[in-house]
Amino acid sequence: MGAPGSGPELGSAPRHIGTAQPPDTGWERLRELWHRDELQQYPEETLNIIKATFSGAVIGWVYGGLPAFHHAKTQYIERSQAEIFQNRLDAVQSAHRAAIRGFIRYGWRWSWRIATFVAIFNTVSTGLSVYRNKTTFSHFAAAGAFTGGLFRMHLGLSRMAAGSIFGAAFGIPAGGLLMAVQKLAGETIQEKRTRERRLLYEQRFAEWKARLNVTESDLEEIVSNTPEGTMERDMEKIQELLNLPKNPLPSEDRN
Repeated sequence: MGAPGSGPELGSAPRHIGTAQPPDTGWERLRELWHRDELQQYPEETLNIIKATFSGAVIGWVYGGLPAFHHAKTQYIERSQAEIFQNRLDAVQSAHRAAIRGFIRYGWRWSWRIATFVAIFNTVSTGLSVYRNKTTFSHFAAAGAFTGGLFRMHLGLSRMAAGSIFGAAFGIPAGGLLMAVQKLAGETIQEKRTRERRLLYEQRFAEWKARLNVTESDLEEIVSNTPEGTMERDMEKIQELLNLPKNPLPSEDRN
């Protein structure tokens, strides 16, 4: 048994239960985005960033790949009029291979660009919302301006400014759409996290109180079943053993 004051008091919850409220500072909330919770799950905001990035990659691949597929196929047919094929199947397969190469090449170019744009935009907007613990249009406008300027930074200051303006113009309607979806859901992500944290805290606190009650009842049962005076006699024997003289060291025996 530890010394008095070394563990949690009887009426207080232990540390592993946590708290019912989110962290007070913005940096602590940002730090929580990249750490798993008690259930070994990442926060919903982090999962939404990953899902949006993957969706952007797929949409970009389809957006850039389908037109390139048809264009590469048409261009191959026009250029191969003078070529000689073994049969019609060989000609069709060659045209399809050219179309697939175009789909992969141009689809990948659009895919990674849109995925990167979506990832940076969502990371910045989510970080601002988590840091300030609220969601506003300014967060999405700032995220769009930052992302658009970052994508056009290598083209000079004028293109960078134009990219920032375009990004801000894109971010406002995108943010409005996301806020409308949260409105229809009935609660924002911050409110949902607070509610889930409170429910988890109450559940863990109830489990801890139940275990504490069981432990107290077990101790009472042990004390009631122990014969009267047994514990005092055991303490006296332990004290007698402690008062016995120490055994001599091996060096003293040799001397």
